[in-house]
Amino acid sequence: MPNPSAPANAPSATATIDDSALSRLRSGFQGTLLRPGDPPYESARKVWNGAIDRRPAVIARCTTTADVIRAVSFARERKLPLAVRGGGHNVAGNASCDGGVVIDLSPMKAIRVDQARRTARAEGGVTWGELDRETQKFGLATTGGIVSSTGIAGLTLGGGIGWLGRSYGLASDNLLSVELVTADGQLRTVSATDHADLFWGLRGGGGNFGVATSLEYRLHPVGQVLGGLLIHPFEAGGDLLRRYRDLNAASTGELTCFAVLTSTGEGVPVAVVAVCYNGKPEDGERLLRPLRSFGSPLMD
Repeated sequence: MPNPSAPANAPSATATIDDSALSRLRSGFQGTLLRPGDPPYESARKVWNGAIDRRPAVIARCTTTADVIRAVSFARERKLPLAVRGGGHNVAGNASCDGGVVIDLSPMKAIRVDQARRTARAEGGVTWGELDRETQKFGLATTGGIVSSTGIAGLTLGGGIGWLGRSYGLASDNLLSVELVTADGQLRTVSATDHADLFWGLRGGGGNFGVATSLEYRLHPVGQVLGGLLIHPFEAGGDLLRRYRDLNAASTGELTCFAVLTSTGEGVPVAVVAVCYNGKPEDGERLLRPLRSFGSPLMD
């Protein structure tokens, strides 16, 4: 059955790569190459957004930077569409493609924390929950995603709004360097002093500059935070949003909060404020009192 989400001129996922070409790619490839019909293919091609239903010709599950270089060169030489998957959380579906090559970084999970320098370097398949777990062992953190299963690479390359944003800026503000495989198959270390123009583009410009095989972040002392959700009936949304507005106007850099009009898993409309206070819990309790004393929340 044709894929309804694919453009009319999308290449077929079953006709773009012959067996001999794939054999040459497989030679020296340390990870796993998946094609349509391979048992893990159907689960491997799925991304977080279930509305995205694309069928790549090959999924290259990379375990090393050398694997990434081989996959990039393979796609370039054959003029194949190329997509890069880190955490697979991209809502627009850019982590997949029809009839091309998906570079899947999810097996690349190495994380190294330098406590003395307050930095961390993590590979492109790491999620924010995984990075937080390692940095918190040292009482350190950086601005990451709002959802723990989001990949570090995609969020950072897009700017990176997170719970610690008002304290420390965006994820991209805390990016120190990137190991990047560019379209010519070269590995470059990119920073404020090396390839500075490319580093400028990476800090929020999106994912089309190369494949980020690892990212280095500045870390900050972060211990216990006060956080969670306040959920109210939808009818209380107007008053809740006004209190949310006033709270943000009066708050300091320790508080990050977001307001959402959404629905529960059962389809019931609700108004939600999500909160993170990065400071002394007693100060946070005092600051949040006007919000938490309002109405009859369904959940606090």
